[in-house]
Amino acid sequence: MPARMAGQQLHILATGTSRGIGAAIARALQGHRLIGHSSRNDVAGSIAADLSEPGAARDLWTAALERLDGRIDVLVNNAGVFEAAPIELEAVEWLDRWERTMRINLTAAAEISRLAVLHFRERGGGRIVNVASRAAYRGDSPQHWHYAASKAGMIGMTKSIARGYAAENILAFAVCPGFTMTGMADDYLASRGGEQLLRDIPLGRVANPEEVAETVRWLACDAPASATGAIIDVNGASHVR
Repeated sequence: MPARMAGQQLHILATGTSRGIGAAIARALQGHRLIGHSSRNDVAGSIAADLSEPGAARDLWTAALERLDGRIDVLVNNAGVFEAAPIELEAVEWLDRWERTMRINLTAAAEISRLAVLHFRERGGGRIVNVASRAAYRGDSPQHWHYAASKAGMIGMTKSIARGYAAENILAFAVCPGFTMTGMADDYLASRGGEQLLRDIPLGRVANPEEVAETVRWLACDAPASATGAIIDVNGASHVR
């Protein structure tokens, strides 16, 4: 984004803000003009959009831009699904789950990011913060190939945007949480053995949503421009690069 005075209010679109990490991100960005997004119609102040549907990402961007008086400074791509797809499923159902995960976790984020880059070009710059996952680097369970692949794609996209548009003051960052104590992770944490899984985390606990949200806030608002392309891990040292 163009240079701004400290404390200046930013216009921000953040996806997937109805719960968990996304809701914590919305809280962390209080004081700025933020438009949130939910897949449901009953979240006050958010724009409802099913990002698995073609055209939904574009419509979300357009609606947010209108609500924000034609100006968006920061895009946060947080929307995602974490649904199992065991290889024992029938081929059609396995592929349906793969494609739904890719559509929501990666393709929709790419569609909105493209629109953001075009918009930022007109305004002299802007920032994109993508919420990826530790799984992008170390993989995930046998039931979640698609999830790991979608987050690895998000990392590749982030680095490409950072390298491709830095000269235009368009900056891109990503955050890679490990297990985070949200509704999306609770059941999986229990199913993987709980205490046994925690032994794989040197910190001795999973992250909380506020820790991830604070990292997103810093990247969205305060990180120096030279940090563009940075990928920040928030995983208790369970995976270090």
